[in-house]
Parts: sequence; C-alpha cells; structure tokens
Amino acid sequence: MISQVARTAIKRSIAGRSAARALSTAPNADFADAASQYNISRTIEGADATSQVGIDSLGIKNATTIYKNLTYDELFEHEKANNEGVVAGAEYGETFTVDTGKFTGRSPKDKWIVRNVGSDSDKNLWWGDVNQAITPEIYEDLYETAINHMNSKEKLYVADVYCGASEASKRKVRFVHELAWQQHFVTNMFIRPEEECNRDIDFTVINACAATNEKWKEHGLNSEVAVAFNIEAKTAVILGTWYGGENKKGIFSLMNYWLPMVDDLPMHCSANVGKNGDSALFFGLSGTGKTTLSADPNRALIGDDEHGWDKNGVFNFEGGCYAKTIDLSEKTEPEIYRAITTNAMLENVALKDDNVPDYFDTSKTQNGRVSYPIFHIPGYLKEQQAAHPKHCIFLTCDAYGVLPPVSKLTSGQALYQFVSGYTSKVAGTERGITEPTPNFSPCFGAAFLTVHPTRYAELLQTKLETHGTEAFLVNTGWSGGGHGVGERMSIKDTRACINAILDGSINDAEFETDEIFGFAMPKSLPGVSGDVLNPRNAWADKNAYDATAKKLSGMFKENFKKYTDGPNDYTNFGPL
Repeated sequence: MISQVARTAIKRSIAGRSAARALSTAPNADFADAASQYNISRTIEGADATSQVGIDSLGIKNATTIYKNLTYDELFEHEKANNEGVVAGAEYGETFTVDTGKFTGRSPKDKWIVRNVGSDSDKNLWWGDVNQAITPEIYEDLYETAINHMNSKEKLYVADVYCGASEASKRKVRFVHELAWQQHFVTNMFIRPEEECNRDIDFTVINACAATNEKWKEHGLNSEVAVAFNIEAKTAVILGTWYGGENKKGIFSLMNYWLPMVDDLPMHCSANVGKNGDSALFFGLSGTGKTTLSADPNRALIGDDEHGWDKNGVFNFEGGCYAKTIDLSEKTEPEIYRAITTNAMLENVALKDDNVPDYFDTSKTQNGRVSYPIFHIPGYLKEQQAAHPKHCIFLTCDAYGVLPPVSKLTSGQALYQFVSGYTSKVAGTERGITEPTPNFSPCFGAAFLTVHPTRYAELLQTKLETHGTEAFLVNTGWSGGGHGVGERMSIKDTRACINAILDGSINDAEFETDEIFGFAMPKSLPGVSGDVLNPRNAWADKNAYDATAKKLSGMFKENFKKYTDGPNDYTNFGPL
C-alpha cells in the first residue's frame, strides 16, 4: 500500500498543477526556488586540484581548475563565457541551446563493452549485436586516448550524481567533462545530490567527445567514434560524439545489468501516478510518446524514460526529462512546452533570426531535444517513487497502420509483446534513420539491454502476477494505412485511450477480438471514433489491410523464433 505521506505528496502535486495552470508565470517562480536548493558547488584550483577531487586515480592529473557540481546559475554563466552555444529566447524564459554537430542521435553501432574473460559480466551479459565485445587491450587504448585528451585541458568539469531514486538501488556516478553544457546536461538528467562526497563512486564516465579513435580500423571497430564500458573497472569513455544522450543511455545500460542481478526489473518506460496512488507504466522506444503521455495534468509525474520496479514499487532512475521538440506547441503538449525555460537546455533545435526556438524547423534534425530537471513539470512527484503499478501500457508506433489504437492484453500476450517490442524507429533518433522504420526491439529497449531479453520477461511476469497489474497495447503510429498513406494517430485520440485505461472505464466497454493478432479491442470509447478503434475499418481498401496485417503477423512470428530457447516460451500468445 502507498504510504499516507506519499499519498499526501501526490495530492499536493496535482493541486500544484492546477495552480500553475491558473497563473502561467507561477511555474517560473517554483522552478527558481527548486533550482536554488541545488547548491553544492565547488571550484578547486591549484596543482593538486585533480587529487583533491579524486580524478588523479583515473590518470587525469594536469588540470589546475576543477568545476564540480556547479549551480544552475553558474553553469549558465560558464556556457555563455565559453561560447558553447546560444541563449534562446524561449517563451517562458531564456534557455541555453547547443548544437552537437553531425551526431544528433545515439550511435548504437559504436557502443562496446569489455569482455573480461571469466568475470561476472562475461557470464551474464547478452553478447551480440547490442552488446558488442572488445578486448581489455582495445579498451586500454581507448581509455588512454580519453585520458590524454583530458590531460591537455587546464580546466575540467566534474559532476557527481545519482542514478536511482530508491535508496536500496541507487548508484553514484561521476562524469568528467570538458564543457559546461555537458555538466548541465547530466545535472538535469540525473538525481542531484544534496551534499558533496568524493568517495564511494560506483562508476565513472570520462566524456572526451572532442577526441577520436584514430586506430579504429586497427581495432576492428566501426568508426572513429567509441562509447566503451568496462564493468569490472567501473569506468567508461566517450570518444568522437557530442550527443548528450550518450551520457544518460550509457548509465541506463548499466542499470539494466545491475538490477536483474538482484531480481529487480529495470524498464525503458515513463511512469506517473494518480491521486489515489494508482501508478502506471508507459513502455516504448524514443518517439512513441513516453514523455508526452506521462505528462498528464491530472496525475503526478514520476519520470519520463527510465525506471526500476523492485519489492517496494516503482522508482525513477533520473532527475530530469529528455523530450523531443519536433512540432512542439503549447496547445498540443503544454507541460513540455512550459518546461522550456531557464535551467532547461535545448539540443539541436533550430532558432529564428531573433533566437526564438522554431520547433517546426527540422532542417538540422527531427530529433531536436530539450533536457530539463523534473521539477519543471508542475505536479511532479518529489519522491520519484510510488506503489506497484496498476496499469502497464506498451506504446508501439506501428508504421504499417494495422494495430488498434488500444487493446487489452492477457498476461501471456503482454509477455509476448514485451519480448517482441514491435515499434518503428522514428526519424532522427539514431544515425541514418530518416523515416519511420519497422523494428522489433525486445523489452521496448533492445539498445540498452545487457542481459538476455527473456530474463527481463521472467521478472515482468513475476511482477504482473504478484501485483495484479493490467496490461494494454497502445498504438501511437499510423491509422487508415501505413506511413505515406494513412495518418499518424492524433494525440487527442491516444489521450482518450490512455484516460480510459487509467480511470478504468475501458473495462466497461464491449470488446471484439482481432482475428489476426488475437487482441481484445474495445468497440467504443468516449472521444474516439469506432472506425479508429478497429483498424480494419479505418482502411478504405480492406484487402490491402488484410494483406498488410498478415505480413506484419509473419514478421512477428519470424522474429520470435530467436526467443523460444529460454525457460519460458511465449510463442502461443502471439499472432494467430
């Protein structure tokens, strides 16, 4: 049961949302107050600066000035003084904006993990295309490149932050950067510490983004870019890419390794909670609506992207949000739009001549982003933890346009869909993705999984059955035809489907069964056309729908063959 303290906090949070709507300038004052509470800044100067901070043990010894855990005001001044970007005139306040060059998304083919033969990670990791192995010797070369680059700098930025709101599972992570905006990014995205501590660091990331691996061909890697992890050495290096998301997703991958080792479930999902303590999970890849749909004016936000589910309930890994800005407007996504103010940071967002953000200009990338501390969302849940979820929602962006906008899943179907992780990669989220591309991503986050997908499914099965959590599949992709023919589901329709799940009214609907996928589809829901609820009805050419649905069904079956050798085979819960 949720505690009375948490329940009171949720009610206050939701009440705060209503107050924020009544006076649009009120959030700015709230933001400033929350930001001012984060103040453990230190500037260490002198020949022994690196030893005072403790990064000399990494081999970084030449810097004579270390800026550690700067306040938001200090970061803003450093960013401007260093000419690291441009101050944008966002509607709700000045917001620093950066350009990350040609890397406007993650580079998954350049992520590597050291295979320390005989180690725990060697035995437990899901080796293959997602977790590509390199030798300790190659890692030493990459590490030396990063250290040499950092030793060429007189000034460095160091941030000690936490990943995980749960006291039992959190990890302290140290980031070493050369730019203020990079410290700004991790300050936004991770949980900000309340006091300084140089000891008990669980993992260190050295982000030498301006350096490249000139020996990549000799090493047998894919490019001069490298994002490499050594789990046993508790270090990682980033070379050649400036994209901010590499910082946060790297640590997410590690949480996906650490938590299953103690039978807890890491999840690529957003989460929110209602006033009665009814929490909900929203699984999905980038571009499927995790951030948008979890920012609900009637519910408190726990987090928008990465969570854990342990013996006590759900908890956020992060202290901020990383939202896509494409076509962003206050009308369609008010919570996110208003969060773009001082202390937020825009990434690869086009600016007009007067430096006002233009979220409809995608000439640079369709993956424009904003990172902001979670307290920029009025009504966020300060504890960032809640009771076991009542609802588990899988978000899929179906580029073929044949899946229903909402369907209720049996527990077996839920596990099949979870392991399948069908969606479409949305343009701009990865290098080379220029239009929606159908993709199966196990657990709705293959790029971040570090143990075998069926292990996460086993953990989810236990959680669903133990806590009676209901599961649903929600399609935020296309309707009436595939990409280029049909139209993308409107946020209005998707919101109506989500609301029906969360308030329980969907269970009052009459259902029909999808003849190919076996899903239970509601025949009617308030605010949603019946022709949309049954995807076949939305197609003008019914024969084309049938052929496309059978094609996707075959893709599901073929993909799932790789997951039939585990202790549990969920094949019978797939398409008919």
